[in-house]
Amino acid sequence: MPDRTIGVVTLVDPPLQLGKYTFTSRLFLGTGKYPDMDTMVLALAASGTQCVTVAVRRMQVGVPNGKSLLDWLPRDRYALLPNTAGCFDAETAVRTAMLGRELGISDMVKLEVLGDQQTLLPDPIGTLAAAKALVKEGFTVLCYTSDDPILAQRLEDAGVTAVMPAGAPIGSGQGILNPNNIRIILERARVPVIVDAGVGTASDVAVAFELGAVGVLLNTGVALAKDPVRMARAMKAAAEAGRDAFLAGRIPRRLYASASSPTSGLIAGE
Repeated sequence: MPDRTIGVVTLVDPPLQLGKYTFTSRLFLGTGKYPDMDTMVLALAASGTQCVTVAVRRMQVGVPNGKSLLDWLPRDRYALLPNTAGCFDAETAVRTAMLGRELGISDMVKLEVLGDQQTLLPDPIGTLAAAKALVKEGFTVLCYTSDDPILAQRLEDAGVTAVMPAGAPIGSGQGILNPNNIRIILERARVPVIVDAGVGTASDVAVAFELGAVGVLLNTGVALAKDPVRMARAMKAAAEAGRDAFLAGRIPRRLYASASSPTSGLIAGE
């Protein structure tokens, strides 16, 4: 989140650095599933995001009348994050990422290598192989993965710029199903950790940031909401609240009560 002045106090939060890319907004949004392009444009603006994902395999280029997805995403406002959505093997994912770079979209890529059509869970072996290949080719790799701390470590060792553990299966809206694994990944990681997938509502975003994630990437939770623009605004507020709560440091959980008023030095009879 950007620095914000509240009264006379300035709340400082350094920008998020991903390779050579810098963002003050820590909320990343997708561009799929919206009811129409106008709604997408309004929702992206309401979210405050500075980086949006585009699926290379589902994108039309060179269409007539300038109506491709890219025409709705001004480059002076958004950094584009091509993703390899729909790829089920490492070779296809690498080829798709290279296509995105050749089209001039970006050398930053959200890497996805999925395991099967029903769960859309990542294929760990294919993901690791594709990550190694793309790092070698000079990509800034933001890697979608399961919430497995060991795989996250292997991906970090392979040189990815950020690991992106799923909060829940893609598009499921279940929120953060396994916060303990996310905590372990965060505790061990030396690279940014961005929670990706499964977010259903604003409280899910707040939880991800309160755990210590440096960013959250989501799509369906906004795009398929009854009011995507209002939900996008809610996600922005939740991101700011969750990030502030993490930086502020929550009190420890206690089994018993702890009085908020002093219990010593009281006058007898009061």
